[in-house]
Amino acid sequence: MKIVVLDGYTLNPGDISWEPFEKLGELVVYDYTAPSEVFERLDGVSVCLTNKTCFPKKVLEKLPDLRYIGCLSTGFNVVDIEYAHEHGIIVTNIPEYATFATAQMTIALILEIADKVGHHSDLVHDGVWTKNRDFCFWDGSLTELWGKTLGLFGFGKIASRVSKIASALGMRVLACRRSEVTDEMRKADPQVTFVDADTLWKESDILSFHCPLTAATTGLVNDEIIAKMKGGVVLINTSRGPVLDEASVARALTSGKIAALGADVVSVEPIRENNPLLSAPNTYLTPHIAWAPFETRKRLMGVASENLAAYLSGSPVNVVS
Repeated sequence: MKIVVLDGYTLNPGDISWEPFEKLGELVVYDYTAPSEVFERLDGVSVCLTNKTCFPKKVLEKLPDLRYIGCLSTGFNVVDIEYAHEHGIIVTNIPEYATFATAQMTIALILEIADKVGHHSDLVHDGVWTKNRDFCFWDGSLTELWGKTLGLFGFGKIASRVSKIASALGMRVLACRRSEVTDEMRKADPQVTFVDADTLWKESDILSFHCPLTAATTGLVNDEIIAKMKGGVVLINTSRGPVLDEASVARALTSGKIAALGADVVSVEPIRENNPLLSAPNTYLTPHIAWAPFETRKRLMGVASENLAAYLSGSPVNVVS
């Protein structure tokens, strides 16, 4: 059986072995695949793996032999799931593989905004400290996190992990989730106080987003919601870029209503030159790397190969179609 990986470079630029897939069939790996190349590369192929190569209906209906699409990610919006379901195409994803790394990035952004480590390191290397009269200097205000309130919008495994780290830093943690909060959840995360959305907006010094991208969360953080927040609030987004109305957030950063933004995701990636966040003050932007540590990608590779092995054995797991 032939297994085709359409865009393997991001997951594996050469530091991880494809061996788990090689054991399952004849493996062909392409670093990148342009939309015009999909049909030739998947001609007669029943199994493929994709990260960002898209499979809308107009593509899927021209690939009658395709029976399995393994998404090399948690998100699976690159595939028309409704069409896949109707035509018996199994689509799988990789749930929860990046829990630890994404929580780590969330805290890293919070700490960078609080302590401005990178900025001060740059100043030291630029010679500012060598010319300073005093034994220390700081450029801009620094923030102690102890006693600050962290609000988590969305509360799954990543947010739960973030809450434990934040609590260890002495922060008060609030969380809001759209689905019911069970007694088991309260017992598992006693450091968290669950509140409604309006309370979260009003009381949080730092707001961190950990929600899926849905119709309800697209453009969630707009002018109306920002007006409900504390003056000088800090926003952190490691979920999905379109959760923020970027024009609204940029205006609030300029006015000072939002003191700073730390984001690992934006609405269109790679980021476009006209993205308003690029010219807004106090923005800390990273290029969607929360998932990218070696250990995290190796875990992804392992789960993806297990997904395919389960499908081939007749008992598919992590099916989203």
